[in-house]
Amino acid sequence: MIEQLALTNFKAFRSAEIPLAPVTLLTGLNSSGKSSVLQALVLLRQSYDASTLFSADGQSEEQGGFLLNGELLELGTGQDVLHEDFVRMPNLPAPLIRVGFRTSDGRDHGWAALYASEQDVLPLYTASPVPHVESVFNRSFQYLKADRIVPATSYPRSHQQAIARGFLGARGEHTVNYLRHHAQDTMMSAALRHPEARGSTFLDHVVAWMQELCPGVNLEAAEIPGIDSVRLSYGFDGTAGLESSGRRRPTNVGFGLTYALPIVVACLTAGPNSLILLENPEAHLHPRGQSRMAALMAAAAAAGAQLVVETHSDHVLNGLRLAVKKRAIPAADTAVHYFRRQGLRAEIVTPRIHDDGTLSDWPPGFFDEWENSLEQLLD
Repeated sequence: MIEQLALTNFKAFRSAEIPLAPVTLLTGLNSSGKSSVLQALVLLRQSYDASTLFSADGQSEEQGGFLLNGELLELGTGQDVLHEDFVRMPNLPAPLIRVGFRTSDGRDHGWAALYASEQDVLPLYTASPVPHVESVFNRSFQYLKADRIVPATSYPRSHQQAIARGFLGARGEHTVNYLRHHAQDTMMSAALRHPEARGSTFLDHVVAWMQELCPGVNLEAAEIPGIDSVRLSYGFDGTAGLESSGRRRPTNVGFGLTYALPIVVACLTAGPNSLILLENPEAHLHPRGQSRMAALMAAAAAAGAQLVVETHSDHVLNGLRLAVKKRAIPAADTAVHYFRRQGLRAEIVTPRIHDDGTLSDWPPGFFDEWENSLEQLLD
């Protein structure tokens, strides 16, 4: 598990060491540095998948580097990722952009690339050997962007992505095919089993967790014969499958359920040494659903996963606090970072969640808009 992320000259950060827990919430105003934390980890994965996460050894013409634009992430060119007030390195022709992390066993890993303003592959200056077993590089990695799949009549059926790799796609585009393939698998993790699931299959538990977001909903994923696509359908006030009420296309149901489905499936794939990176899991959900999404994230951590979550929702925060109070997750397994701008630099304030769910402090600007609005209404 990653205990600390270290960044130098990367986007919002001149220099930062950011502690990570089994569940880490990244909060704060827009453009304050939250996304940079997730993007740093995704950049490592993207470069690893493209086989560029190595430095030149002097024996070959191959040159590794940070791959800024690829399947998971599009960051632009070097000038888009270099911090404006960058740390200068003596005796080097250009600044170094560094991403590294420390794992729970105390080992440090790091990669530093030379800045090149117009390039989208920044050549590595120093590089650790890639620790293939670590969560950011292994098969149990999921990253879901804020702009996830929307309701549609069909979704792609890629055996390589959804089944061979077990990857849901950065937009969750392979979620429906993953669900179709694994629907009848037995749900093994006790921590992730929903107490009201109607059976023991993966689909049963997906449905049960989705019903936390929309009571009475059920779903079905099926291939469309003759083409490389799969179909998702919803039913209401019935059980999963043929006993359900009349099936409805996602386009006739609304954004919330389809937008949330990749998050639910990603969390239910959780296991030891897996890493799940989530952007705005609360999008298009009712406040109750946002709070229950936090309960699911706590369950995923209890199953052995590490989650790093960017959120603007006080309901997600409060859902995590409730999970701590209910002993679903230890307070020590949570971290909450509040990001705010100080000139060109990002500042991080870290309130701690206590065992009873209370917070150690409430810095100005930290989910205080409700109180601010109420104060004005009562004035």
